[in-house]
Amino acid sequence: MPDDAPPEKPRTGPALDHGPLPGLVGYTLRRAQLAVFQAFRQAMAPWDVTPGQYGVLVLIGENQGLSQSDLGAALGIDRSTMVAVIDRLEERGLVVRAPSPRDRRSYALELSAEGRRTLAEASRAVEEHEAAVTAGLSAAEKATLLELLKRVG
Repeated sequence: MPDDAPPEKPRTGPALDHGPLPGLVGYTLRRAQLAVFQAFRQAMAPWDVTPGQYGVLVLIGENQGLSQSDLGAALGIDRSTMVAVIDRLEERGLVVRAPSPRDRRSYALELSAEGRRTLAEASRAVEEHEAAVTAGLSAAEKATLLELLKRVG
């Protein structure tokens, strides 16, 4: 599409004039995020894991003994929200809070055996989901998309 051509209108929904919306990065990112998250939720339905919970499980799995504070900082989640997320995962038997060997005031987070099993199974589904989401992109296009998205944030 030439640079001066109007942006394409969204492909779904009624035939409405969306004005400048399709040319806005935020609008287009949000529509893409909604589509990707909806497909992700469907892929994760057998494990009842949200996109945010999956990210938490991955970071704990890769960083056994991580503190809630460090996890929250890594994900940009405030303390009270992080406590609630860990509470839910702990209630489900996926995460264990252990006394921190470095700081008696905090906990070291670990995946339980069930958490490791769930993460391994869910990760296979995430790989399939990722392949489906990027099926229309070449490997180079996917790499470019990821790089551009990192620069936007």
